Amino acid sequence: MKPVDREGAARGIAAFLTALGYDLGDPALARTPERVAEAFADELLAGRGVDLEQLLLEGSEPCEPPLPGLVVVRGVRVATVCPHHLLPAVGTANIAYLPGRRLVGLGTVARLVDVCARKLTLQEAVGEQVTTALVQHAGARGAFCELELLHTCLATRGADQPDARLVTVSRVGALCDAGPSADLALVLGRPARG
Repeated sequence: MKPVDREGAARGIAAFLTALGYDLGDPALARTPERVAEAFADELLAGRGVDLEQLLLEGSEPCEPPLPGLVVVRGVRVATVCPHHLLPAVGTANIAYLPGRRLVGLGTVARLVDVCARKLTLQEAVGEQVTTALVQHAGARGAFCELELLHTCLATRGADQPDARLVTVSRVGALCDAGPSADLALVLGRPARG
């Protein structure tokens, strides 16, 4: 992975602001290019280059025989950056998995979601990465991830819909065919239907 060039990023932000007609001599903007570069490198895009397999290996323990029950983590905070407008999307994730080879720590499940989200990525891809990683790297028999995010590109520009949320669902493995089961309804916090 290519290393982050903070100085180059700050120069790019300065050029961007100047091109939009802003005067970088304004005291309020004096450190804005550096602040923006730092925010993107250290926080908003901090998931770039993190090894998901290593993350799950270090944050889990062997589980033999596999536990029969579903592990559910609800209300995990999510922040990501849309690659189309470079604007943030924020909200929550609900994650469930059927343990297989390893039992993943609850904090590690939350960290997995955070690492998958903190990139220039589409919301749909975040859920797919979470579920795929749980199955491939933790040996889960099945995994589910629901994301409900407010996209600032939708809320503050274009369609100007400040109350709209995008909900995406990813299922893999044994949870692919689960349908509207009581277990998945538990993840969603809603009564089961059908």
